[in-house]
Amino acid sequence: MNQAPQAIPSHLINDRYWKGTLHLFLNHGKLSRFLTDDFIDLQSARIAGDKLKRISAPWSQSEKFLLNLALHLFNERHKVNLSDMDYLDPHNKALAFEALRLRFG
Repeated sequence: MNQAPQAIPSHLINDRYWKGTLHLFLNHGKLSRFLTDDFIDLQSARIAGDKLKRISAPWSQSEKFLLNLALHLFNERHKVNLSDMDYLDPHNKALAFEALRLRFG
């Protein structure tokens, strides 16, 4: 099983690139299972985006959208199609909007 990460450093919790991403990983059931050292290295502030995308291949469209949004909020090289937000139910849409607010104010 994947090893859980250490406590989230305060400088990451307050970082504009990490806030929205962490919000999604901490509050979404599927994403929270991947908030582990295998995928997110909090000490070196790195996310294994390509590895997460490979693992997410069989996920639902809404789960993939939230992962893609989390990765994009962290680093814009990861693209996201905002129109895919149509796949989200009201709860997950609220998570997405809050993540966007945390990143962009």
